[in-house]
Amino acid sequence: MIQEFTVTQTCIEQASAAQAANALHDFIQQHAGLMLLTGAGISTDSGIPDYRDQKGQWKRNPPVQHQDFMKDEYTRQRFWARSLIGWPVMRNARPNEAHHAIADLERKNVCQQLVTQNVDGLHNKAGSDRVIDLHGRSDQVVCMDCGQSYSRDWVCDQLATLNPEFARLTASVAPDGDADLERDDFHHFRLTGCQQCGGLLKPDVVFFGDTVPRDRVDAAFQALDNADGLFVIGSSLMVFSGYRFCRKAYELGKPIVLLNQGVTRADELATLKLDASCSDTLSELMSLLR
Repeated sequence: MIQEFTVTQTCIEQASAAQAANALHDFIQQHAGLMLLTGAGISTDSGIPDYRDQKGQWKRNPPVQHQDFMKDEYTRQRFWARSLIGWPVMRNARPNEAHHAIADLERKNVCQQLVTQNVDGLHNKAGSDRVIDLHGRSDQVVCMDCGQSYSRDWVCDQLATLNPEFARLTASVAPDGDADLERDDFHHFRLTGCQQCGGLLKPDVVFFGDTVPRDRVDAAFQALDNADGLFVIGSSLMVFSGYRFCRKAYELGKPIVLLNQGVTRADELATLKLDASCSDTLSELMSLLR
């Protein structure tokens, strides 16, 4: 049960980057060592679509469920066929100003630990070292039978060779290496299995309906215990795996700042809520901190 604390709340709706950055700067001066939690909204400026709109509602059909992927071959055929189109966009994405700003916050020891719900690896590409990939990494594929690991590029190359007609298709890009491809012949799509045991291959990420590995959750909670506060960037927090850290921070009496365009599930728990652009705000913040 969450204990009751008195939260002195400040909410700046549709804030300019300068307004949001000034409020953040004041917050950091009081709470220097923060745990950062990032979501899909931080990567949209890198060309990777997010899942939800500013009201926290799905923009498209929900993504594949873990149990469906594991039990149903047609679900796997559809997933990997769409991945042939969507994965290259995600693989080629580059960090934007927000990712680079967070790496700078780490170097300044403002960011004591970074926990990301994203699976795109862009924080690492930007130079962040203290990263917990809560939901895994999409550039890796794992055999669900023997645990053998493969690169996503290698798996997609194998699938493209087996399915040249699908490899030539185009479609609009969807979140996390997916694409909005709808056809009636996915059952013709040929899958590849593990080279070691022939087992089922799955991206090494936490699908919806699956659970986050306990060691990652424990490491994140430990970081939160040691932090002066929690800074959430670009997440609606509609998924419990991220929202629980806001609940815990509130229970511990630690201040919470939210930077997100639109509503979040933790708005009522926040000390400071900023409805503003992630990239523009963090860029302005770094200018102030310099």
